[in-house]
Amino acid sequence: MSQHDEGHTVAGWAGCAFATAGAAVTGIGLCGWQPGIWLGLGVMASAVLVTWGLHLAGWGKPPGPRPADQWAMRVRDRSAREGHAGCLGCRLAGRRGVPLHTGAAPAPEPAVVASRTASPADLSP
Repeated sequence: MSQHDEGHTVAGWAGCAFATAGAAVTGIGLCGWQPGIWLGLGVMASAVLVTWGLHLAGWGKPPGPRPADQWAMRVRDRSAREGHAGCLGCRLAGRRGVPLHTGAAPAPEPAVVASRTASPADLSP
């Protein structure tokens, strides 16, 4: 059985718990307790903010796989302060991060062509 990064983080679990509680309260509101609808929707909206805040505090994970020493849920993300490249939450917070390295070779530099003036022979077909 191979080990892999499942992405379980404090931010993910807290956001899931808040969203589940909000959905339950909204469901109770739909069954008859009218303030529950708005209260539940407010709790679900707060789930987004709680998850985002925890992610920015380093309790989330960057997009993609993490190194094996960071798989445990109680390990904070060391790169959160600079931001994660390709992460919408980090971009919304003004953190840009380092661009992702795709592993592809860099594109070759275009060849420099010596400039010269065109002669009438160059323009004729």
